[in-house]
Amino acid sequence: MKSFIEVSPESHFPIQNLPYGIFSTADNATHRIGVAIGNLILDLSVISNLFNGPLLKTQQQVFQQTTLNRLMSLGNEAWKEARSTLQTLLSESNSALRDDQKLRSKAFVPQSSAAMHLPADIGDYTDFYSSIEHATNVGTMFRGKDNALMPNWKYLPVGYHGRASSVVVSGTPIHRPNGQTRPKDDEPPVFGPCRLMDFELEMAFFVGPGNTMGEPINIKDAHKHIFGMKWEYVPLGPFLAKNMGTTISPWVVTMEALAPFTVDNYVQDPQPFPYLKHEDKYTYDIKLEVGIKADGSDHVGTVCQSNFRNMYWTMKQQLAHHTITGCNTRPGDLLASGTISGPTEDSYGSMLELSWRGSKTVDIGNGATRKFLQDGDEVVITGYCRGDDFRVGFGQCTGKVLPALSLK
Repeated sequence: MKSFIEVSPESHFPIQNLPYGIFSTADNATHRIGVAIGNLILDLSVISNLFNGPLLKTQQQVFQQTTLNRLMSLGNEAWKEARSTLQTLLSESNSALRDDQKLRSKAFVPQSSAAMHLPADIGDYTDFYSSIEHATNVGTMFRGKDNALMPNWKYLPVGYHGRASSVVVSGTPIHRPNGQTRPKDDEPPVFGPCRLMDFELEMAFFVGPGNTMGEPINIKDAHKHIFGMKWEYVPLGPFLAKNMGTTISPWVVTMEALAPFTVDNYVQDPQPFPYLKHEDKYTYDIKLEVGIKADGSDHVGTVCQSNFRNMYWTMKQQLAHHTITGCNTRPGDLLASGTISGPTEDSYGSMLELSWRGSKTVDIGNGATRKFLQDGDEVVITGYCRGDDFRVGFGQCTGKVLPALSLK
């Protein structure tokens, strides 16, 4: 499969990918749905009339929306039709876009001249804790090796309801938070900037069609409710230590684009309850990397190389468990994986693990080291699946740490 748009083999956005995002331009501030292809964005609001398949010919208005929520709500058969239409329109053998210079001049926008925005109105946000290596490492640090995993960890995907209000798109800086800490166990807490600021390497998925309150999503149907995946990184810790910001990438990679990269699910022992059990592969070979760029430096020092295949619990299991009580989900809800750590020290997905609670230094290049993030540091997350001669990637997800606000 090849497009008439020139795409570098190292690009994250070949015709095999075609992720969705929301963008605007200097000459048109309206938020529109776009699809990444090479270094360009295809403006779907310009070509909405070309989605004339049996499911989308009466739904063309979804491509005129300012978020992806309406498209997400249509379900996976409509998503497949949209993807097929886009691949046909962008293929080197199709003349509809290729030979219409006037339409091309309106429909394509350089990514370098576009501003990216949150891809959806995120109604609810849930963060899971689904990497066995991460959970074991953190448990070992705080409870000891013999009590690393809590007794329920292998029976259900542990998670908690977070907040959606401070989810921000890549490139948005985040202030170091203020709050109460207790540096000395024998003294009262103090108020001020946090001293140990961290990141967590995570991925997340968007819910498509939701479910009716009181009616759980069956594990066999869970894939029909999962629209696509994103990058994300969050500062470490529950509640106030995490609620000041979650950074997500602007591009949503569809599950159809990721399908060629499925691998065997993590072997689960003990066997999960029937409502969490599925035999089909729903784990993906997504290569993940985290780098830190110090303030004033052009060098991004790699601190972590992990892989999404390290996840113990699958996205289908997370969604089925989330709704087993009858909790209703809605299009645009965001469900995060939890920190993705691998079995080796260089694959740990947080500074807490990489520095082993501050007992080690982490090399970020040019003679600089870190135990936790410093003001001015920029966290840079990248990830992709590798095909024979192409990549299906997520672009970059970045966030810079600003100094804490001075509060009295």
